Amino acid sequence: MKKVQILWVPVLLTLLLAGCSSTPTGDQAGAEVSEQSTGADGSTAGASTSAASQGGEWQGDPLENPNSLLATRVIYFDFDQSTVRAEYLDVIQAHADYLAANPQAVVRLEGHADEKGTREYNLGLGENRANSVRSLMLAQGVSDNQLVVVSYGEERPAAFEHNEESWALNRRVELIY
Repeated sequence: MKKVQILWVPVLLTLLLAGCSSTPTGDQAGAEVSEQSTGADGSTAGASTSAASQGGEWQGDPLENPNSLLATRVIYFDFDQSTVRAEYLDVIQAHADYLAANPQAVVRLEGHADEKGTREYNLGLGENRANSVRSLMLAQGVSDNQLVVVSYGEERPAAFEHNEESWALNRRVELIY
């Protein structure tokens, strides 16, 4: 009787391990099928047909192109400053060009500050930062009704530590489309 009980242990362990094995989900199975799909001309289509992987021009929404300046949606500022750094002028120019070419598009410029200073001061500083970006975009031909300025001051930090690295990440304007 004891030998029969001992023989059940490996069987149960095998069943337990088999139950833990992973099987492809419906999405994964579909991905495998799509990799093998053939087109009307008999050619096999790969899983990735984006222009980025093919080395050509980006075919999708310009805002989604990871290689474009439009992918940069955060402008950082120096401590207690609302002047846009020179390194972000090309980014702002790219967004201004996009907005000028797409008059229906609207961007919200969200100004932020680090935790230094009073709440009221930081709200004003965040607004000044957002308005600096707004002014540059207006100068590039963007319509005023395409720009919305909001200041959150120190209320929505990107980083929560109390050190210079985190404070630098919190001094920003975010471009939200």
